[in-house]
Amino acid sequence: MSKPESFPIDRIYVPVKRKKALKPELVHEIAESILEIGQQAPILVRPDESRFVLVEGLHRLEACKALGETTILGLLVSTETAHPKVLLADSVGVEAERDKMARLRRLRLEKQAAGRLAATAKVGEETGSPSQNAIGTNLKTPSSGRTAARTPRTLSEWLTHQKRDGGRY
Repeated sequence: MSKPESFPIDRIYVPVKRKKALKPELVHEIAESILEIGQQAPILVRPDESRFVLVEGLHRLEACKALGETTILGLLVSTETAHPKVLLADSVGVEAERDKMARLRRLRLEKQAAGRLAATAKVGEETGSPSQNAIGTNLKTPSSGRTAARTPRTLSEWLTHQKRDGGRY
């Protein structure tokens, strides 16, 4: 396979059929990822006279446009290679990569939330006010009558608590 190269965004044509599949929330998510770690997967384009036609990577292209980029990393593919059946195996890999990035993002957010929670508890201990942990262990939730066992350490635990206890914590 060829090496990724830089393509001018203004010379990339997006077929109308592809534009219909655009999901703005996914573009926003990819733009955030590009800001944090850069473009990880190149788009695929094929030559067409004086321009390039987008084969794969609509959301990455739109994310780069939204960020004000003038170029994007891509791979130049031939018209024969650009056939959808040939690209099916590649799109499975792209989907797996997207899932992996979403999991990593979730883990990072959970770690940040846990760090903030720990910092809040530490500030409470230093000032002599009751810590979040002490408050959490003494609360009884009216809906269930159970005593909270401990303060959630991650965002996932907190959300689970919220759902289970009807939004009271």
